[in-house]
Amino acid sequence: MAPMNWLMLFIFFIIILMFIMTLIYFYFLKYTKFNLIKNQNLKNYNKFI
Repeated sequence: MAPMNWLMLFIFFIIILMFIMTLIYFYFLKYTKFNLIKNQNLKNYNKFI
C-alpha cells in the first residue's frame, strides 16, 4: 500500500507542476504580446509627430 501512495503523491505533484508551468507560460505570452503592441503604438506615434 505504501508504494502506491508514493506513486499517487508523485503523479499529483507532477500534475501541479505542469499546471503551474502552463500558467506561467500563458502569462508570459500575454505579457510579451502586450509589450509588442505597446512598442508598435510608440513607433506609430513617433511617425505621426
